[in-house]
Amino acid sequence: MSENKLLSSRCDEQRVLELAMEMGQILLQSGAEVFRTEDTMRRVCMHFEIENCNFFVTSNGIMSSINAMERPVAKVRYIPVRGTQFDRIVAVNQLSREIVAGNCTDIDEIERRVQEIKKMPLVPNRLCYFASAMAAASFCILFGGGVADTVTAFLAGYVLYMFLLHPGKHMSRIFANLCSGAIITIFCLMSYRLGFGQNLHHMLSGAILPLVPGVAFTNGIRDIGGGDHLSGTIRLLDAFWTFLCIAIGVGVVFTLYQRITGGTIL
Repeated sequence: MSENKLLSSRCDEQRVLELAMEMGQILLQSGAEVFRTEDTMRRVCMHFEIENCNFFVTSNGIMSSINAMERPVAKVRYIPVRGTQFDRIVAVNQLSREIVAGNCTDIDEIERRVQEIKKMPLVPNRLCYFASAMAAASFCILFGGGVADTVTAFLAGYVLYMFLLHPGKHMSRIFANLCSGAIITIFCLMSYRLGFGQNLHHMLSGAILPLVPGVAFTNGIRDIGGGDHLSGTIRLLDAFWTFLCIAIGVGVVFTLYQRITGGTIL
């Protein structure tokens, strides 16, 4: 094989590796499990006949290596923790299926589609407000709250995401979760004291649940079940730390209220 062909083959293998890394990054940033990310990257490389590839994925990083024409190539990429975006996960999964099925084999076309997935618009803020409010109201009903309790939980859920998507995004996650728990508690407590709502417990429980990192907690268990103990433990620790911060925020407000008024809450 001539030197030009060797260089061309090596460049193609590196492009495929970069594509696999980009797809893995999108999956991991969007909240996908570690085993799903590794499997997608490996399938893409195997389809382009790159068999000597190795991937090590954690909850916030990807390390990969191949031997491109007997020359090792390694890449490391840090993946910051972000929220869950199922639309991007679905899009990457669909693209990987088309690649494996042979329906999308042109590298330039795959690169274009990966860039399109990365540019997919985020959920509008007003829809996040409404979804949080509806979730809080629904959980309040599930816990047995009345009409006034449900309305209060709806408003608390709306206020919660207004805080998280504006002032909260400029804070550390720990402080944002602490403040979120405190804000919800103050809102529900004020409504209860003003007579709007009959059961503070139902209002507060419904309003807090949109904060609970259910997806991260579930993915942590799935990662541990799939043998990725490091990533699973990190996800579970992150979820438990969020639970703790919310509880501290709620507890601080209750403690201050009891000391100021000298009365009970529930």
